[in-house]
Amino acid sequence: MKLNFSNSKNRGLGGIMLIECLIYISVFAILLGVGTGAFYVFWDNSTVLRETTDDITGALRAGEIWRTDVRGASGKIQTENSSDGVLVAIPQSGGEIFYRLSGDTLWRRTAAANYWTPVLHHIRNSQMQMDDRDGIQAWRWELKLIPRRAQEKMPLEFSFEAVAPLQS
Repeated sequence: MKLNFSNSKNRGLGGIMLIECLIYISVFAILLGVGTGAFYVFWDNSTVLRETTDDITGALRAGEIWRTDVRGASGKIQTENSSDGVLVAIPQSGGEIFYRLSGDTLWRRTAAANYWTPVLHHIRNSQMQMDDRDGIQAWRWELKLIPRRAQEKMPLEFSFEAVAPLQS
């Protein structure tokens, strides 16, 4: 049996199929590369979003703890400058509660516990100050957090207010 290899129709179709296959493979490789790059961009953005929401949640929790402490004050709230920064002392019926900012962490110490516990991390700036309003001792805590990315467009800034009970 003799095979006919000189048929030009079959030879031309085989070449076109091979070129088409190479084109499909290269298009698939390009799409795979673009898809992988997009996946990692979305992955990074998702991580930053999760960390930012954790920072917001932590700041709101810390703000509520601070507001509860100020509302439960049994005497005049004192602030003093120390080597570690500003120390805020809030007298309570069971002893004093202290707040201090050291580095980028806000620390809290109660009278019952003789050790400092971290309340909030990644703080750029924190100011607790009295705002006297016609004899009412109101306190404001201005808080600014360190952004997770250098190119953050909207910084995380918080302002908490609380009114201390009237002292007689």
